Amino acid sequence: MNTVHFGGNMKIVPIGMKAANEFVARYHRHHKPVCSCKFCVSVEDENERCCGVAICGRPVSRYLDDGFTLEVNRLCTDGTRNACSMLYGA
Repeated sequence: MNTVHFGGNMKIVPIGMKAANEFVARYHRHHKPVCSCKFCVSVEDENERCCGVAICGRPVSRYLDDGFTLEVNRLCTDGTRNACSMLYGA
């Protein structure tokens, strides 16, 4: 598994869609599970605890679905500082 370390004690790691949807369901009661995606990433702390996930897929708007554009369909964190920024920057 490839990981990307940033300055500090957190790292970006790949995650499966099922695990990412479970994380979103645990921390955001109003979001439904994503049915499909291109890829998912998570951010983990030094204890390998998942602090947030990003689920990326094709754009919802057919006008933006040009084969080159991705959309972040879900981004969810547990409130860990800078986790959201790290996921958007991944």
